[in-house]
Amino acid sequence: MAKCRSVVELTARFDLGGDDKIRALSLSPISDSQTLVYLGTSSGSLILLSLDTTTNIVTRLASVPLSASPVESVFVLGEERGKIVALCNGYLFLVDSLLSQQAKRLGGLLKGINVVAKRVRGRDSSSTDLLPSEVSSDSSSSKKFLQLLGAGNRVNDVKGKDFGHERVHQGDYVFAVAIGERMLLIELQCDEKEELSGSFVVLKEILGIGGIKTLVWLDDYVIAGTVKGYSLISCVTGQSGVIFTLPDVSGPPLLKLLCKEWKVLLLVDNVGVVVDTNGQPIGGSLVFRRRPDSVGELSFYLVTVGDGKMEIHQKKSGACVQSVSFGTEGCGPSLFAADEAGDGNLLAVTSLSKLLFYRRVPYEEQIKDLLRKKRYREAISLVEELDSQGEISKDMLSFLHAQIGYLLLFDLRFEEAVNQFLKSEKMEPSEVFPFIMRDPNRWSLVVPRNRYWGLHPPPAPFEDVVDNGLMAIQRANFLRKAGMDTPVDEEFFSNPPSRADLLDLAIKNITRYLEISREKDLTHSVREGIDTLLMLLYRALNRVEDMENLASSDNNCVVEELESLLTESGHLRALAFLYASKGMSAKALAIWRLFTKNYSSGLWQDSDDLVPYLHDNELIRLSGKEAAAAEAARILEEPCDPELALQHLSWISDINPLFAIQVLTSDKRTEELSPEQVIQAIDPKKVEIIQRYFQWLIEERDYTDPQLHTSYALSLAKSALEYVEVQNGIQQSDGGDREAHDCNVGNISLFESDVRERLQTFLQSSDLYDPEEILELVEGSELWLEKAILYRRIGQETLVLQILALKLEDCAAAEQYCVEIGRPDAFMQLLDMYLDPQNGKEPMFKAAVRLLHNHGESLDPLQVLEKLSPDMPLKLASDTILRMLRARVHHHRQGQIVHNISRALDVDSRLARLEERSRHMQINDESLCDSCYARLGTKLFAMYPDDTIVCYKCYRRLGESKSVTGRDFKRDALIKPGWLVNR
Repeated sequence: MAKCRSVVELTARFDLGGDDKIRALSLSPISDSQTLVYLGTSSGSLILLSLDTTTNIVTRLASVPLSASPVESVFVLGEERGKIVALCNGYLFLVDSLLSQQAKRLGGLLKGINVVAKRVRGRDSSSTDLLPSEVSSDSSSSKKFLQLLGAGNRVNDVKGKDFGHERVHQGDYVFAVAIGERMLLIELQCDEKEELSGSFVVLKEILGIGGIKTLVWLDDYVIAGTVKGYSLISCVTGQSGVIFTLPDVSGPPLLKLLCKEWKVLLLVDNVGVVVDTNGQPIGGSLVFRRRPDSVGELSFYLVTVGDGKMEIHQKKSGACVQSVSFGTEGCGPSLFAADEAGDGNLLAVTSLSKLLFYRRVPYEEQIKDLLRKKRYREAISLVEELDSQGEISKDMLSFLHAQIGYLLLFDLRFEEAVNQFLKSEKMEPSEVFPFIMRDPNRWSLVVPRNRYWGLHPPPAPFEDVVDNGLMAIQRANFLRKAGMDTPVDEEFFSNPPSRADLLDLAIKNITRYLEISREKDLTHSVREGIDTLLMLLYRALNRVEDMENLASSDNNCVVEELESLLTESGHLRALAFLYASKGMSAKALAIWRLFTKNYSSGLWQDSDDLVPYLHDNELIRLSGKEAAAAEAARILEEPCDPELALQHLSWISDINPLFAIQVLTSDKRTEELSPEQVIQAIDPKKVEIIQRYFQWLIEERDYTDPQLHTSYALSLAKSALEYVEVQNGIQQSDGGDREAHDCNVGNISLFESDVRERLQTFLQSSDLYDPEEILELVEGSELWLEKAILYRRIGQETLVLQILALKLEDCAAAEQYCVEIGRPDAFMQLLDMYLDPQNGKEPMFKAAVRLLHNHGESLDPLQVLEKLSPDMPLKLASDTILRMLRARVHHHRQGQIVHNISRALDVDSRLARLEERSRHMQINDESLCDSCYARLGTKLFAMYPDDTIVCYKCYRRLGESKSVTGRDFKRDALIKPGWLVNR
């Protein structure tokens, strides 16, 4: 159970004096500063009091006698009616609101009343209106209407009093009246002209429910409490059902309508159950300390009074948050009334003849009181409940979270403090800067001087906060041993933390706050402060990875505040990342170069350790030196000074040529590097790097400099010669020459294909290099295919065929080259090479047969027979020669067929033309022009190929190629089948 706090405070008292006791109570606010109080006494009188809420003075205004019996209940009908209804001696009395006239008793059927309840409609309620728009005094019409309403229990029709005017408010003041074994639903009808003129109409009579002690009417249902239990009654159908029964030994039933939630509280002794309008329980049970005499509602609290005590409970849990004694034990039943129509902050309780007024303490004061007593959890719970009930603004909610956070922070509860800071939407992140860096500093002027409640000391560095907090704990411990009660967290007494642990906890949590605050929309100066202080906090926690991630990302760190500290602590990687992010590339590159010479920093003390590196969104691990070179290459890939790139290119290529290539081939650079300077900056031994750079310039940057193309080809040719030497196993006495053109630097290949394939591809694709210069280099080598490509460039067809056919013995390539030449003598020349290879080489009869088989139709048979060697086996040549001859004959006959078909088509077209010209058209007096519809008669006319006829005038207008149908015969020719097709 929570400790008590001050939710309400006493504001005024009133005493009736004598032996008269208060039996009924009702409050009616008429302005912000005045509330009318109606008291029903045991002597049967109704008393009017006025409470001035500004001065807390109670004034007795008037009284009116009702009967000799006690007044049971009082209802205020509203300001516009100005009427009071009171239940006394089993009758209802109607009184004006100022008690200036004698009370009028409502007679007729309304006698012997036990309980009265006013109908209440909930928010957005669609409850039934029990009366039509107009009511007549005719008993037959009333009977017919009541018969329509009757269902379930027996409902009698009862005559109401005659009214000679329209009802102004339909069902505004409807009551449920319990009389013996029946219950009447009535509506009071008051005359606007006469102050105490009023009558009623019975809407429904429900029988069979007796012993009713208490009633609540909400929307279309009446909840009745009897000595046996609680029942739910429908005011539309009259049907009733039992909610639950009371135990044999229990107190009388008690009901209370909860207007905030439009629910009903049912009590069984000291246990309360909340139900909805359908009688269904909502949530769990509420257990009170004792059975109350009366129950009320105050904001989101429940108030119970009884036995001279008032207790205030939380609605959700039922926990008692305040207990107030206002009378002696055994003083008799007490009453409770709240200002439900006003601001809801005023309440009144009675004890015999005494009346006490209480006002709710403002929530700010309640929270202050809890915070002074260091009851933070209760304060947070109160704030959250105020927010859930909508009784606090967003700005005030943000203020309270920040205020609680500060107090928790100075109480060394750093995690809870930061949680409160994060809930505060209006708190500026710069408010925590003084806890990290001492004043004055760069950001002293951006720290807002927000005014809080003055419950905590001004911000100070965490070292001071922790020292002062530990001293406060020691002081409180000393006072507690001396017998004085001090509000200190019990956890610190049972397990006192060390100063180092507290500082570490403070830094971790304030770091968490700043990390989340980075996502807010803040000014540039505040962003600078957050990122710079975050870097300092990471450094204090030795969170090297977080430091480097922040420094390498888009940040607002101030370099001047960090570089000396990071250098002293040895966090040079983070400093290099920070330099790079701020565009200070020269300083960053200097650090990375230093690492490659003697790598040692932060997490990786050994240069052989693997370092995580993000490459193309994939995390890989490199050695320390390679990671440093990779970071340097990443900087040089971005737009930077070309001189800077050339300066650092050499040592980057020494470590990993791939990184050098990334620098040279970067598309992000705005200023191109000079190829001459690049070649000078790279070690001539690193041939593959130069070749890869040349390849990028030519293929991707479209360089057309002939000298560049020639240099690239020469470099590839030199590498290809060395490659052939290695493949052939030629060992040179001095291995340094081979080392000078090592094409796999550091066992890392920059190309997927071998050097000969790259050379051949380039020689075929480029037209800008000097082939003679390349030939001079490879003339005496075994690079036959490369030489064939070069000879082809300079037009040496015979040498090309000799290489392809005789050296490489690539028949397909040789034949394809002859096809590209396009002359029949090329095939004859190739055939001659196959049959007479010379240089002591045997004739290549199979290649010759292949050539004759594939391209025999392009050769003259006589020349082929002349070329054939007598040594060639007849079996190999006969089939091929025969096929070649047959192909020649077939080709000749195909030509004859094509010639004759062409002649036939020509004859067909001539015949069709003759038939068109020979056609006759008969014209008579009825013939009309297809264009102007004039009679042709003896006029000149013209006929188009589509058989349309027009007069000469229209023919001149239309032209000779376009008919009246719109068809243009020049663009859309008319084709008719000829005689060859028909026959």
